[in-house]
Amino acid sequence: MDTNLLTYLACICFIFIFGRIFILPLKKILKLVFNSILGGICIFVINLIGATFQFHIGLNFFTSIVIRFIRFTWCRLLDCC
Repeated sequence: MDTNLLTYLACICFIFIFGRIFILPLKKILKLVFNSILGGICIFVINLIGATFQFHIGLNFFTSIVIRFIRFTWCRLLDCC
């Protein structure tokens, strides 16, 4: 009975330590995904508005990241965020 309890406690401690090690990269990955989704929405809106002027931006992962990066840069320059 004591070995089972020690095994459970050791596994719980291992899970917490393992989680602590990988939480920062996971946060960065989730932030990248979130920014990509928001960038994709921005490109979609630009394409909807630009359709009247025959303006089009390709909607892919790279361009959505670039759009979000440009937005963050402008917000930091103008101190609006």
